[in-house]
Amino acid sequence: MENNTAKKTLTTKRLDNLQFLVLALPAILLLVTFAYIPMGGVVIAFEKFNVTKGIWGSPWIGLKNFEFFFKSSDAWRTIRNTLGLNLLFMSVGLVASISFAMLCFYLRSKRAIKIYQTVTLVPSFLSMVIVGYLVYSLLKPSGGVVNQLVTAFGGTPVNWYSQPQYWPVILLVTILWHGVGNGSLFYFASLMGIDTDYFEAASLDGATRWQQFRYIIIPFLIPLIVIIQTLNIGKIFRSDFGLFFNVTQDSGALYATTDVIDTYIYRSLIQIGDIGMSAAVGLFQSGVGFVLILLTNFIVRRIDSDSALF
Repeated sequence: MENNTAKKTLTTKRLDNLQFLVLALPAILLLVTFAYIPMGGVVIAFEKFNVTKGIWGSPWIGLKNFEFFFKSSDAWRTIRNTLGLNLLFMSVGLVASISFAMLCFYLRSKRAIKIYQTVTLVPSFLSMVIVGYLVYSLLKPSGGVVNQLVTAFGGTPVNWYSQPQYWPVILLVTILWHGVGNGSLFYFASLMGIDTDYFEAASLDGATRWQQFRYIIIPFLIPLIVIIQTLNIGKIFRSDFGLFFNVTQDSGALYATTDVIDTYIYRSLIQIGDIGMSAAVGLFQSGVGFVLILLTNFIVRRIDSDSALF
């Protein structure tokens, strides 16, 4: 009798696992098709790729494609911009997302929460092509909304697309407007899981809002923050191509502060047509991101193993 019960339980578990496998199958196929199978093309980074000869017929040149990038005058600029801007987006985005999640958490009206979340989530559904046109309508040299306001207050219109010093701030505002609503959802969902008894006990003890934030909310959010930031660190050498290409209108005058590795790869592929060099830079991005995730996870595991990814 016990054996029959055990067999039925095992069969039920297998059926449940099979159902989950079927549900996950489309995502698995998508991952294998677009992430694992193309990894065979990594060999292009070490070849003088020739379309007519193909991947396996092109001559092997070793690390020369990497040397071409790192010895160029653009290498330092693109790496500096990629790292600097991504660090800026990560740090300010973290503060903005948590702040907005806290705002929704302390709102008493559910209707107000839905309105705020809807308004901030809508921009995340817009492609960067549309966002680029919206930004251009605000900043275009003649007839732009911002220049009209500047002129109305007695100022001199600015040709924003030839002034690179302004663009780190412009891109930061754009990425916050586009993504802070989506980014805050994780933190808001985590805040909703905190037992209200903690806040009631803290209020009875005379704790202020700041003390509740410091001693209740922050410790509760730290595991989630660590996981999200670890994943972001792994992508720190990659940038949102749509943001840096469409929003800046690919203006050459702005390359000093907006040219990142992804846009450099695109131009090298389109203008120079050097597929091998483009593949080498892309492999460099992936390799550094992989190492950074491993290193960050190792450090997190040494500090708090429960917050580590693996």
